[in-house]
Amino acid sequence: MFTTIPTIMTWTRIFAIPLIVGVFYLPASWASQVDKNLIATVMFIVFALTDWLDGYLARKLNQISSFGAFLDPVADKFLVCACVLILVHLQRTDVFVALIIIGREIAISALREWMAQIGASKSVAVHMIGKLKTVAQMVAIPFLLFDGALLGLIDTHLWGTWLIWIAAVLTVWSMGYYLQKAVPEIRARVQ
Repeated sequence: MFTTIPTIMTWTRIFAIPLIVGVFYLPASWASQVDKNLIATVMFIVFALTDWLDGYLARKLNQISSFGAFLDPVADKFLVCACVLILVHLQRTDVFVALIIIGREIAISALREWMAQIGASKSVAVHMIGKLKTVAQMVAIPFLLFDGALLGLIDTHLWGTWLIWIAAVLTVWSMGYYLQKAVPEIRARVQ
């Protein structure tokens, strides 16, 4: 359970966090800011891709476990939240965006835990709005980490800023959706 290939890949997303953060603390004599941006972007993309790959391998190798099902979203949330905080530190995104994204992750995780305890976890299962939010975040973050002209054409800071705000709006929308689905279940079971 702890040492299957998919679970090890999931752990790499958690262990990647200090590596990605550490890139921005490298001395200027080791790497320019442009180099740091590129290294962090590539690292984020590689580690983010393990989210898809570990799920695929878990199904393909028949190594699905309850621990892996628990760890996978935790690793995703840690990676996203850490990178959003890096972007705030680098002044590439607004602290308000970080509060929305991180606050939602905490609130929805707590809601899902509560719903599981009362036997109503299906009412807060992942919905399309949540998936769209994730896609917007997962494109915005590497764009903002890169913070330059991609292929000399695409202003990643501009596109990343738009996408992170779209992700923030979808974050609020998805939280509202999950809360709306949960309230009837909570009322029915908590008296």
